[in-house]
Amino acid sequence: MAEAVPVRCPACLRENGYTTPVFPCACGSPVAPPLDLSAPPLPLTHRTWSESWVTVRCGACGRESEWPHPEVGCGSCGTVVLVPVHPPEPADAGAGDAPGARDGVREDLPGADRAADPAAGRGPRRGPDPATGRPAAPPAGRDPRTGTQTPAGSRGSSPGSGSSPGSSPAVARTPVPRPAFRPVTIRTARDAVITAALYLRWLGFQDVRQPDGVPVPSAAVDLRAPGVVAQVDPTTAPAGLRAVECVWLNGLTASATSVYFSLAGYTEDARSRADDLGIPLFVMDLTGMPQPVNDPADRLVGTGA
Repeated sequence: MAEAVPVRCPACLRENGYTTPVFPCACGSPVAPPLDLSAPPLPLTHRTWSESWVTVRCGACGRESEWPHPEVGCGSCGTVVLVPVHPPEPADAGAGDAPGARDGVREDLPGADRAADPAAGRGPRRGPDPATGRPAAPPAGRDPRTGTQTPAGSRGSSPGSGSSPGSSPAVARTPVPRPAFRPVTIRTARDAVITAALYLRWLGFQDVRQPDGVPVPSAAVDLRAPGVVAQVDPTTAPAGLRAVECVWLNGLTASATSVYFSLAGYTEDARSRADDLGIPLFVMDLTGMPQPVNDPADRLVGTGA
């Protein structure tokens, strides 16, 4: 576990100990936001969804993902303080020197650069073959960034991939199993939303965020990502039939998978309708561990995004 670092409250100048959280990257490596202790902490006066997340690059595979922005509550005056974080270093074409080894694992670099870098050979996502353009590239092709790197012809050259594009995601999850999901304790409604977002990322959905704009008057919170539309119900009442049908309609509109998370479970009508429509249902306990409650949810956990 990382050691606690002192963070000075800008309101009362008291120093509070803060331990950097560690999150699981999709490749299985631990990821921790790089704290910028030289920058002054800022008090959180107005919370917005976009500012609640910070982009962190995995040092093992080079994947950039969004994780909760580090913050600490002052034990003296109660002020919530945002801990500054170093932004990801920009990709540098001349990543041959030792300090630039982290940039060498980015998926948008040429294949020759990754082959020359030992760390980069370990970095390409999920493919067991370190060479690019090989039949091992289709498992990584489900990510948009990797899709731009791998020519379309390389996916068709794999004899086991088949002609159906829908078979690629299933093959993509075979080489490397996902690490165990690390739950976040749920104390507030925002914790429930964060847990659902982290779980969707653990399933393989990238760029999970809450849609911008005026929220619809509802207790449920929308989460969107390429290929998925999810709703999170942090209330203490079971989700009903209307809630399940609404998320299904939203998924149809976006041509995406519909997923529902609830803290208090579901009514019998809602579960029956979700089974008919093929909507994965998850229930979350206060430990922050989502559990599938129907067959579509079990299939989603098994195959991922």
